Amino acid sequence: METPKDTYKTIEKSFESEVYKVKGSKFIGYVFPVKNEEQIKKNLKDVKEKHYKARHWCYAWQIGYNDKAKYRANDDGEPSNSAGQPILGQIHSFGLTDVLVIVVRYFGGTKLGVGGLVSAYKTAAKMVLETAEIKNKTINYSFGITFEYKDMDKVLRVLKETNATIIERKMEMNCNFTIEIREKDKDILLEELKRTRCVNIAKE
Repeated sequence: METPKDTYKTIEKSFESEVYKVKGSKFIGYVFPVKNEEQIKKNLKDVKEKHYKARHWCYAWQIGYNDKAKYRANDDGEPSNSAGQPILGQIHSFGLTDVLVIVVRYFGGTKLGVGGLVSAYKTAAKMVLETAEIKNKTINYSFGITFEYKDMDKVLRVLKETNATIIERKMEMNCNFTIEIREKDKDILLEELKRTRCVNIAKE
């Protein structure tokens, strides 16, 4: 059985490709970082408003990693599997996730046929992904902990030794931290925190 990876490739900002022309039709590629379907809908809406005179706004996206990955492709009126799937194929070819790729088409008056469309959408998607700045990231796990002020030094020592990151602190009646750690190291951290006998773990 293959061990799940704890790293993935994505982008942190959006990119736009140069215009790709085929027999009068113009194709323009966009790629956006996305984490959920609400962000996907917003980016699609923005691109459609920007290119309101275009004929098609075809797209594909993937969110998540390993066995939790979700993806979808949309031909937006082009012949079945002639647009969305070639775009999705490029997302997979580049090994990306948490991305949305949209290819806008301005129809030039000449039909390209299914083969021509597949090639055009694939090329436009490839062009924008080659333009994008791709980042390698780790899959992280986050959870909350609560402890008393008197145990602060003990808790901070464990967090430092396990390379955990404090992403939020709330100092009220007790100390409430939100912790993040690389997925592959989470079990060690949880075990060390339990061993202190002074920490309540809010989420595992």
